[in-house]
Amino acid sequence: MNAAPVWRERLLALLRWLLGIRYIKFGMVGASGTVVNIVVLYLGHEYLFQSLEGAQGKPYASLALAIAVATVNNFTWNRLWTWADRVAHAPLDAGIEAPPPSSLGAQLAKYALASWFGIGLQYVLTLWLAHSMHYMLANVIAIVVASVSNFLANDRWTFRKR
Repeated sequence: MNAAPVWRERLLALLRWLLGIRYIKFGMVGASGTVVNIVVLYLGHEYLFQSLEGAQGKPYASLALAIAVATVNNFTWNRLWTWADRVAHAPLDAGIEAPPPSSLGAQLAKYALASWFGIGLQYVLTLWLAHSMHYMLANVIAIVVASVSNFLANDRWTFRKR
């Protein structure tokens, strides 16, 4: 018997188990949101808001845009993947399951409200840390710190078991 297929099966079983853990999924979604956040922050800071006067305006505007875009990204993937088992779908006339637009908007509002503390924490911490380090590194550190509060709030409120 060859040990390689057994080892490979065990590794795949471990990966399936890890992907089944909600916080791991949340972390993977958060990682994608971090990439989105950093790309939008960079593009906003270096190009989109380049015409803003003074060094003060660019970080505020680009960081606000980056957080908003990353929040929509994270909501979408958390809804579709992390908490997919908890999302209630209302059937449409065609028999295809999809949420009604009003409930989707309400859930996005609930997600944003549940995440407000983490978003505020990330914003303030990024600006504070940026005084002593590069703004991109400051933003990554702030994202990591804020992720725990975001997970707990969304697990217990936005996507709670019905």
